[in-house]
This record gives sequence, structure tokens and C-alpha cells, in this order.
Amino acid sequence: MRAILIASYLCAAAAGPALAGDGDILRVKAAGSVAETVDALTAAVEGAGATVFARVDHGGGAAKAGLELQPMELLVFGNPRLGSPAMQDNPLAGLHLPLRVLAYEDAEGQVWLAYEDPEEMLGDLDGISDDAEYIAKMRGALKKLTGKAAGN
Repeated sequence: MRAILIASYLCAAAAGPALAGDGDILRVKAAGSVAETVDALTAAVEGAGATVFARVDHGGGAAKAGLELQPMELLVFGNPRLGSPAMQDNPLAGLHLPLRVLAYEDAEGQVWLAYEDPEEMLGDLDGISDDAEYIAKMRGALKKLTGKAAGN
């Protein structure tokens, strides 16, 4: 039985990028530092034709306030062709958009990219269907961009 469990784990690990979940939050294990990973994510986003609206250095902000925080940066980005249809279906989608990806270093020094599943993020809003085309496109874009930035 133990051999089967180990084999199942190894197959799952080899199947693709390290992806973990925490409820509605998806996490992708990254190979570089937080800054390198956000640089790579920025390049991937811009290369895909989307716009980077902000890069927030939470760790740097904490340091300026005299507080300690593991390295952590948030990238805010989007493409009106994806987000606007959601806001046409329900203007409150604008509370969740543009998309955001957080790069952070955990207590063990591992860097992660984390983002909220678009279906979970938008799915409770009236007028937005779980199977809306833009949700599938947002999911695909987030998966592709974070995988690229993570070095997977």
C-alpha cells in the first residue's frame, strides 16, 4: 500500500508545475526569488498583451514602517477584453478586477505565486455564470502566466 501511495505522489509531482490550493487560492511553486519571479511575471503579462497597472512591494512597505515581513510583492494587471465583459454582466466585478497575483516567500524560503480562482472570485455575483467564457480565459491566462513566471 505504501508503495502505491509513493508512486501516486511521484506521478502527480511529475505531471506539471507544483500547484497547491488553499480554498479559493491557487499557489504555484516558483524557482527564483520574489523579485525575480515578479520580474518574470511582468514580462509574461506584457508579452501576452496585457497591462501591468501596479507592482506593490509589501515587504518594502513593511520595512519602511519599521516592521519585518518576508519578501512579498503583488502584481496587478489585466486586459479590458477579458475584464470588461465581466463588468458588463455585473459592475461589482470591478471590485475583483483587474487580476492580482501575489509572489511571496514562506517561512522555509520557498517562493510561491498565489492567485484567486476567477470562478470563485466572480461566481457569486448575480449575472455572472460559472461557465462564462471570460472566466475560462482568465483561468487559462493565470495558469499560463504564473507557470511561465515560476519557471515551470
